Amino acid sequence: METAHVFAIGVLLAWLAGIRAYLTVFGVGIAGLFGWLELPPGLEVAQSPWVLGTAGTLAVAEFLADKIPGVDSTWDLLQTLLRIPAGAFLAAATLSPDGELGTGMLATGAGVALASHVLKSGTRAVLNGSPEPFSNWIASVTEDALVIGALALAFSYPWLALGLAVSVSIALALLVWWLCRKVLRGMARLRDAAFAPRSGRP
Repeated sequence: METAHVFAIGVLLAWLAGIRAYLTVFGVGIAGLFGWLELPPGLEVAQSPWVLGTAGTLAVAEFLADKIPGVDSTWDLLQTLLRIPAGAFLAAATLSPDGELGTGMLATGAGVALASHVLKSGTRAVLNGSPEPFSNWIASVTEDALVIGALALAFSYPWLALGLAVSVSIALALLVWWLCRKVLRGMARLRDAAFAPRSGRP
Protein backbone atom coordinates (compact mmCIF):
# COMPACT_ATOMS: atom_id res chain seq x y z
CA MET A 1 0.00 0.00 0.00
CA GLU A 2 1.31 3.45 -0.90
CA THR A 3 2.57 5.71 1.86
CA ALA A 4 -0.02 8.35 0.97
CA HIS A 5 -2.82 5.82 1.41
CA VAL A 6 -1.41 4.64 4.73
CA PHE A 7 -1.17 8.26 5.88
CA ALA A 8 -4.82 8.82 4.88
CA ILE A 9 -5.85 5.72 6.87
CA GLY A 10 -3.97 6.96 9.94
CA VAL A 11 -5.58 10.39 9.75
CA LEU A 12 -8.99 8.83 9.17
CA LEU A 13 -8.69 6.54 12.20
CA ALA A 14 -7.65 9.50 14.34
CA TRP A 15 -10.65 11.49 13.10
CA LEU A 16 -13.02 8.62 13.83
CA ALA A 17 -11.47 8.12 17.28
CA GLY A 18 -12.45 11.69 18.12
CA ILE A 19 -16.07 10.70 17.47
CA ARG A 20 -16.25 7.03 18.56
CA ALA A 21 -12.94 5.82 19.99
CA TYR A 22 -14.17 2.44 21.27
CA LEU A 23 -16.06 1.57 18.09
CA THR A 24 -13.06 2.54 15.97
CA VAL A 25 -10.65 0.37 17.96
CA PHE A 26 -13.16 -2.51 17.98
CA GLY A 27 -13.69 -2.25 14.21
CA VAL A 28 -9.95 -2.27 13.49
CA GLY A 29 -9.44 -5.23 15.83
CA ILE A 30 -12.27 -7.26 14.30
CA ALA A 31 -10.96 -6.60 10.78
CA GLY A 32 -7.52 -7.83 11.79
CA LEU A 33 -8.81 -10.82 13.76
CA PHE A 34 -10.88 -12.19 10.87
CA GLY A 35 -8.15 -11.53 8.32
CA TRP A 36 -10.06 -8.87 6.40
CA LEU A 37 -6.90 -6.81 6.45
CA GLU A 38 -3.32 -7.15 7.57
CA LEU A 39 -2.74 -4.82 10.49
CA PRO A 40 0.59 -3.03 10.80
CA PRO A 41 2.67 -4.18 13.81
CA GLY A 42 1.64 -1.19 15.90
CA LEU A 43 -2.06 -2.00 15.52
CA GLU A 44 -1.88 -5.74 16.13
CA VAL A 45 -2.70 -5.19 19.80
CA ALA A 46 -6.23 -4.15 18.73
CA GLN A 47 -7.06 -7.75 17.76
CA SER A 48 -6.20 -9.24 21.14
CA PRO A 49 -9.21 -10.74 22.98
CA TRP A 50 -8.74 -8.40 25.95
CA VAL A 51 -8.73 -5.25 23.81
CA LEU A 52 -11.64 -6.50 21.68
CA GLY A 53 -13.73 -7.40 24.72
CA THR A 54 -13.04 -4.09 26.48
CA ALA A 55 -13.54 -1.95 23.37
CA GLY A 56 -16.71 -3.83 22.40
CA THR A 57 -18.26 -3.46 25.86
CA LEU A 58 -17.42 0.23 26.06
CA ALA A 59 -18.68 0.76 22.49
CA VAL A 60 -22.09 -0.59 23.54
CA ALA A 61 -22.06 1.64 26.64
CA GLU A 62 -21.19 4.66 24.49
CA PHE A 63 -23.91 3.79 21.99
CA LEU A 64 -26.51 3.90 24.76
CA ALA A 65 -25.14 6.93 26.62
CA ASP A 66 -24.87 8.92 23.41
CA LYS A 67 -28.62 8.68 22.80
CA ILE A 68 -29.59 10.44 26.05
CA PRO A 69 -29.59 14.27 25.96
CA GLY A 70 -27.41 15.66 28.74
CA VAL A 71 -25.79 12.32 29.43
CA ASP A 72 -24.09 12.46 26.03
CA SER A 73 -22.41 15.79 26.80
CA THR A 74 -21.18 14.52 30.17
CA TRP A 75 -19.88 11.39 28.45
CA ASP A 76 -18.12 13.51 25.81
CA LEU A 77 -16.44 15.56 28.53
CA LEU A 78 -15.14 12.42 30.23
CA GLN A 79 -14.01 10.91 26.92
CA THR A 80 -11.78 13.89 26.16
CA LEU A 81 -9.10 12.13 28.19
CA LEU A 82 -9.33 9.03 25.98
CA ARG A 83 -10.30 10.06 22.46
CA ILE A 84 -7.29 12.30 21.87
CA PRO A 85 -4.64 9.75 23.03
CA ALA A 86 -6.52 7.03 21.12
CA GLY A 87 -6.43 9.12 17.95
CA ALA A 88 -2.72 9.79 18.44
CA PHE A 89 -2.00 6.09 18.91
CA LEU A 90 -4.08 4.93 15.92
CA ALA A 91 -2.49 7.44 13.57
CA ALA A 92 1.08 6.68 14.66
CA ALA A 93 0.57 2.91 14.80
CA THR A 94 -0.85 2.83 11.27
CA LEU A 95 2.34 4.34 9.84
CA SER A 96 4.69 2.30 12.02
CA PRO A 97 6.51 -0.47 10.12
CA ASP A 98 8.09 -1.91 13.26
CA GLY A 99 5.73 -1.00 16.10
CA GLU A 100 7.65 2.15 17.04
CA LEU A 101 5.38 5.20 17.25
CA GLY A 102 6.68 8.32 15.52
CA THR A 103 6.40 11.63 17.35
CA GLY A 104 5.18 13.47 14.26
CA MET A 105 2.27 11.14 13.66
CA LEU A 106 1.42 11.06 17.36
CA ALA A 107 1.08 14.84 17.28
CA THR A 108 -0.85 14.75 14.00
CA GLY A 109 -3.24 12.09 15.30
CA ALA A 110 -3.80 13.97 18.54
CA GLY A 111 -4.58 17.18 16.67
CA VAL A 112 -7.00 15.46 14.27
CA ALA A 113 -8.77 13.60 17.08
CA LEU A 114 -9.04 16.83 19.08
CA ALA A 115 -10.61 18.62 16.11
CA SER A 116 -13.26 15.96 15.50
CA HIS A 117 -13.91 15.57 19.24
CA VAL A 118 -14.49 19.31 19.68
CA LEU A 119 -16.74 19.38 16.62
CA LYS A 120 -18.80 16.43 17.87
CA SER A 121 -19.02 17.65 21.47
CA GLY A 122 -19.92 21.20 20.46
CA THR A 123 -22.57 20.00 18.05
CA ARG A 124 -24.20 17.76 20.62
CA ALA A 125 -24.08 20.46 23.31
CA VAL A 126 -26.01 22.78 21.00
CA LEU A 127 -28.55 20.09 20.11
CA ASN A 128 -29.15 19.41 23.79
CA GLY A 129 -30.65 22.89 24.03
CA SER A 130 -33.51 21.70 21.84
CA PRO A 131 -36.64 20.66 23.80
CA GLU A 132 -37.24 17.62 21.59
CA PRO A 133 -34.97 14.54 21.63
CA PHE A 134 -35.17 13.65 17.94
CA SER A 135 -32.36 15.92 16.72
CA ASN A 136 -30.07 14.38 19.33
CA TRP A 137 -30.97 10.84 18.29
CA ILE A 138 -30.54 11.64 14.59
CA ALA A 139 -27.11 13.13 15.23
CA SER A 140 -26.06 10.13 17.31
CA VAL A 141 -27.23 7.57 14.74
CA THR A 142 -25.54 9.59 11.99
CA GLU A 143 -22.27 9.44 13.91
CA ASP A 144 -22.64 5.67 14.40
CA ALA A 145 -23.30 5.15 10.69
CA LEU A 146 -20.45 7.49 9.75
CA VAL A 147 -17.88 5.57 11.80
CA ILE A 148 -19.05 2.14 10.59
CA GLY A 149 -19.23 3.27 6.95
CA ALA A 150 -15.85 4.98 7.05
CA LEU A 151 -14.23 1.91 8.65
CA ALA A 152 -15.73 -0.29 5.94
CA LEU A 153 -14.17 1.92 3.25
CA ALA A 154 -10.98 2.81 5.09
CA PHE A 155 -8.53 0.24 3.79
CA SER A 156 -9.84 -0.02 0.23
CA TYR A 157 -10.68 3.62 -0.44
CA PRO A 158 -8.96 5.62 2.34
CA TRP A 159 -9.18 9.03 0.68
CA LEU A 160 -12.85 8.54 -0.11
CA ALA A 161 -13.52 7.42 3.45
CA LEU A 162 -11.61 10.38 4.90
CA GLY A 163 -13.46 12.81 2.64
CA LEU A 164 -16.79 11.25 3.62
CA ALA A 165 -16.04 11.49 7.34
CA VAL A 166 -14.90 15.10 7.19
CA SER A 167 -17.73 16.16 4.85
CA VAL A 168 -20.48 14.64 6.99
CA SER A 169 -18.99 16.12 10.17
CA ILE A 170 -18.75 19.59 8.64
CA ALA A 171 -22.24 19.32 7.16
CA LEU A 172 -23.64 18.41 10.56
CA ALA A 173 -21.84 21.35 12.17
CA LEU A 174 -23.19 23.74 9.52
CA LEU A 175 -26.70 22.39 10.05
CA VAL A 176 -26.45 23.02 13.77
CA TRP A 177 -25.09 26.52 13.13
CA TRP A 178 -28.05 27.25 10.86
CA LEU A 179 -30.51 25.92 13.42
CA CYS A 180 -28.89 28.03 16.14
CA ARG A 181 -29.29 31.16 14.05
CA LYS A 182 -32.96 30.40 13.50
CA VAL A 183 -33.55 29.74 17.18
CA LEU A 184 -31.73 32.92 18.23
CA ARG A 185 -33.68 35.00 15.72
CA GLY A 186 -36.93 33.50 16.94
CA MET A 187 -36.02 34.28 20.54
CA ALA A 188 -35.11 37.84 19.56
CA ARG A 189 -38.49 38.32 17.86
CA LEU A 190 -40.31 36.99 20.93
CA ARG A 191 -38.33 39.30 23.18
CA ASP A 192 -39.04 42.31 20.97
CA ALA A 193 -42.74 41.45 20.89
CA ALA A 194 -42.85 41.08 24.68
CA PHE A 195 -41.23 44.46 25.32
CA ALA A 196 -42.83 46.39 22.45
CA PRO A 197 -45.17 49.23 23.56
CA ARG A 198 -48.80 48.21 23.34
CA SER A 199 -51.08 50.78 21.69
CA GLY A 200 -54.54 51.55 23.04
CA ARG A 201 -53.58 51.09 26.68
CA PRO A 202 -53.05 53.87 29.24
